[in-house]
Amino acid sequence: MSSTHDAIVLGAGAAGLFCAATAAARGRRVVVVDHADEVGKKILISGGGRCNFTNLHTAPDRYLSENAHFARSALARYTPADFVALVEKHGIAWHEKTLGQLFCDGSARQIVALLLDECAAGAVELRTSTSVSDVRHADGRFHITTSGGEICAPALVIATGGPSIPKMGATGFAYDLARRFGLKVVQPRPALVPLTLPGEDVLFRELSGVSANVVARAGKAAFREAALFTHRGLSGPAILQVSSYWRHGEAVLIDFLPDAAPDWLLAAKRERPRAALRRVLGEALPERLATTLAEQLGIGGELGTAQDKALRGAQERLARWRFVPNGSEGYAKAEVTAGGISTAELSSKTMEAKKAPGLYAIGEAVDVTGWLGGYNFQWAWASAHAAGQAL
Repeated sequence: MSSTHDAIVLGAGAAGLFCAATAAARGRRVVVVDHADEVGKKILISGGGRCNFTNLHTAPDRYLSENAHFARSALARYTPADFVALVEKHGIAWHEKTLGQLFCDGSARQIVALLLDECAAGAVELRTSTSVSDVRHADGRFHITTSGGEICAPALVIATGGPSIPKMGATGFAYDLARRFGLKVVQPRPALVPLTLPGEDVLFRELSGVSANVVARAGKAAFREAALFTHRGLSGPAILQVSSYWRHGEAVLIDFLPDAAPDWLLAAKRERPRAALRRVLGEALPERLATTLAEQLGIGGELGTAQDKALRGAQERLARWRFVPNGSEGYAKAEVTAGGISTAELSSKTMEAKKAPGLYAIGEAVDVTGWLGGYNFQWAWASAHAAGQAL
């Protein structure tokens, strides 16, 4: 049995549902297909269950892509203020946390309910627990063979995300589909992901559970937030942020005392010659971390007995402590996927594929990856809105 629509959206996540609702509000007949038994599963676990649904500081320079300018158009035409207005229209209370992050006061389920209400207003048809076995294009239409029968439409939207968090059902389906229509794919990799440390850093793994406010650097990127030591390596917001920029074999640099004055350790020697380095560090860092760092630096005893050269060396190392991760915790722990369908293949205004008219790609499936803190949701809303307005 075959059914005909104006547009088919594959993927009932944030981008897919919002795109469907946007197009339906313009009178389009839209069907959304997802293999999961429930819509918006990744939305429900986001932000600790409260959904960090956007960030007030959204700007193109907070996204990674082979084309740094691609996201500019969509982000300019659908802003955080636009989505906040929609949240308030639905009576959802929200609050701002640090660094411009906006969360629901209640539950992430409120955002899913918002999206479902918007879809219902436009009579969007939702088909969950529906697998796709074939996609082809003929006679000016896309023909989708699903477990519930064939669906046809002149427009098809790829909104199935990337392979991060496979336990939620995430796969690389978007990339396979894009390649089928001749679109290039930028090599996907886990992003916003904890990093693992090799055996020589076992001492730091023994600090599992200890966190500190640091500046973490990878490549040209630097973030000041909390870093967390885990039994496998490094995590916490600062590490998740730099993980998107980190490449295998490169070092991650940590400044453990970003507020320290120049030559602070020499000043401490003058002012408190009988104090131990461990004690001085312990005034700014968790005790277990301070003890480990002091041991690693090899400066025991009183500061007054240490040579100035050794103290300068300690200052420099504490400001640029080198960790060389041997990998990451992979897609299982990655919040998002970097890479994806190449932006060179898409219109930045409509998200339509240049060489496959009627085919669109939005959200995480595309090679646009935001910082931690609501940026990826804003890209989902903005790219979905761009496509929904064009369908």
